[in-house]
Amino acid sequence: MSTPTDISSIIDGILKNDRVRLGRAITLIESTRADHQQTAQEIIEKCLPHAGDSYRIGVTGTPGVGKSTFIDSMGNFLVEQEKKVAVLAIDPSSQRSRGSILGDKTRMEQLANHPQAFIRPSPAGATLGGVARKTRETIILCEAAGFNNIFIETVGVGQSETAVHSMVDFFLLLLLPGAGDELQGIKRGIVEMADGIVINKAETDRMELAKKSKQAYRNAVHLYPAKESGFSTKVELCSSLTGNGIEAVWKMLEEYQTFTKSNNYFNKRRAEQSKYWLLETVREGLLSSFFGNETITKAMTKVEAEVVSGKRSPFEAAEFLLNIFRKE
Repeated sequence: MSTPTDISSIIDGILKNDRVRLGRAITLIESTRADHQQTAQEIIEKCLPHAGDSYRIGVTGTPGVGKSTFIDSMGNFLVEQEKKVAVLAIDPSSQRSRGSILGDKTRMEQLANHPQAFIRPSPAGATLGGVARKTRETIILCEAAGFNNIFIETVGVGQSETAVHSMVDFFLLLLLPGAGDELQGIKRGIVEMADGIVINKAETDRMELAKKSKQAYRNAVHLYPAKESGFSTKVELCSSLTGNGIEAVWKMLEEYQTFTKSNNYFNKRRAEQSKYWLLETVREGLLSSFFGNETITKAMTKVEAEVVSGKRSPFEAAEFLLNIFRKE
């Protein structure tokens, strides 16, 4: 277990933007060891008063849309303006496939080596909830280290979009020039969640197609219910390869931040997210305690067999197991 001196050294390093100590603290967050988790929570609590002053931006889109290239291009644009950039990822598949963020880090070599930037591969985890929680905690440490623009990339597909949406200020959807969302594998719900849409890969040979897509999505977003933020979803074009349009996308992001801070939606959303993560962490803790309980584990095999054979209803069986847990 880390000593108070070690913990103090890590915290001091984080506050001084020491990326080595920041990485060490994140490793503790990702660890499943109880003593590491205890140390990590102590570090997070000490860093919390120094966190919060950042712009959290979620980036999603189907595989092949160019998320990592976009973040690399945007990140380099920002560090050139003396802004600090951190890039994190949510990838529930990383335990099986190692995900793509490790490859992304290689492709983001210029940004990864910049002193104003920090890129962290997605932590492997058995559940999306576990990965998302670690990412949420990592955001706090990155903010304490002074990274004031934090990009969260969805690497896996499916529920990871919802997880990212629950921890960012702005949710950006990247699309390819071409047909509608039904051909791009984009669910309507994700389009509705988006605070802004970018048609990426708008190079010269695809510009006309990209412009048509931009107009189509501009028309589409007006059909959706008005957002609670009061901000009208905008659609922009960009080429992450050439950098064309990156500045316009950043202006859209800045406009949203200014708008939502002026009507207090920015702070309201942050508060709602904190409450959400409180409840999520409680749920996760309860599930872990329940399934990690030795008495429950012993009873589970027999109860499952009775349910499968029809001797017991799933509802009565569940109540039986919960009663055991309550008495423990």
